[in-house]
Amino acid sequence: MRLRKRRLVFLYAVLIVACVAFSVTGFFAYEGMIPSTLYVRTDEEETFDFHIPATGEILAVGTSGKSNIPEDKITIDLSKTVLMKTGESKDYSMQVKLFGVIPLKQVDVRVIEEKQLIPLGKPVGIYLKTNGIMVIGVGDFEDENGLVRSPALNVLKSGDYIVKANNTEVSTKDELMNCIQECESGIRLEILRGGELQEKTIPVYMGSDGQKRIGIWVRDNVQGIGTMTFMDSKGNFGALGHGITDADTGEVMESSQGSLYSTEIVKIKKGKDGDPGEMTGVIVYGEDRLLGHVNENSNRGIYGELNEKGKSMAVEKPLEIALRQEVVKGPALILTTIDGKTDYYEIEITGINLVHDRVNRGIEFLVTDEELIEKTGGIIQGMSGSPIIQNDKIIGAVTHVMIQNSKKGYGIFIDNMLGE
Repeated sequence: MRLRKRRLVFLYAVLIVACVAFSVTGFFAYEGMIPSTLYVRTDEEETFDFHIPATGEILAVGTSGKSNIPEDKITIDLSKTVLMKTGESKDYSMQVKLFGVIPLKQVDVRVIEEKQLIPLGKPVGIYLKTNGIMVIGVGDFEDENGLVRSPALNVLKSGDYIVKANNTEVSTKDELMNCIQECESGIRLEILRGGELQEKTIPVYMGSDGQKRIGIWVRDNVQGIGTMTFMDSKGNFGALGHGITDADTGEVMESSQGSLYSTEIVKIKKGKDGDPGEMTGVIVYGEDRLLGHVNENSNRGIYGELNEKGKSMAVEKPLEIALRQEVVKGPALILTTIDGKTDYYEIEITGINLVHDRVNRGIEFLVTDEELIEKTGGIIQGMSGSPIIQNDKIIGAVTHVMIQNSKKGYGIFIDNMLGE
């Protein structure tokens, strides 16, 4: 009898563990099936098929505009097909609960206006000016007496932005260096760290080369080559599909000003498995080469306005956009420029990821165009931003190449780029 009871207790314990394991596994599986952000068009019906045992409670965010969704909270059953219709542009928040009880995910529902965009696929030279002077790293140096000094250690760190030195605004490395040379014993810096202003005081020492130093490496601008994604009817553009990051820190550079210049691609290094290729271009800075201005650098791309010369790059017909839920696995095209010629090349959409934390890798694809493979080996650096077209709609832009296989790449959904 006792042995039987022990067996029953053991079986119950196993059953409980199995249920808990199933619940945890199911939680993460269902969580990954729901995007963190949903985009819907104004005055149109959108259908969503999640087919999970959950409910979604929707609450309107903001007060402007009319909508068929009431201002108070409503509940929808996500185990069935959901039909959503919106009015004017307005944002909503949806709290998803597994089995109607367990909090699963917060989903932002963003309403965007229907629009057409002109796909570009043109390479450009990009110049960005940082907001202040970016600290790349801190280090030591030998002073005039042969002693090793590291005055900025544990005071400044990589990713800080210096905006003032001794109450004087500084925006270039030379301006900062001049302020340091004028100091007697220490310098008071105003820095931006994580969006917050802080003040730091750092000792100044005379280096062995006769120059006063505080032991930091800094950067005040960045240049590179990228591909234009789209232009709207007003000349506003989006490009790259990812942010411009600092090569040393890997962080998206804080910048609100920059310029686009025409560029000439002088060399293409073919990509191969384990060794990504790249485009090498020449940027000639000058008013006659200026194409437009960059107003924003974010993790979804760079944005700004084109001048008349920049607008002349738009030679393709305007296309409608496809929201992420309309993207399907199968054939698609990328528009990109190789050997001075802008053309469409065939790819195959192999994966669709709706999870928000993979914002730049929502689309997975394989290059199938033999001509492109012959010329570049697949996706190479410099092609980021090339628009992706499916069913005669813009669905996204190329963002990354898979290092292990140069024929495989990733892309960002176009609604993510427009959501910025």
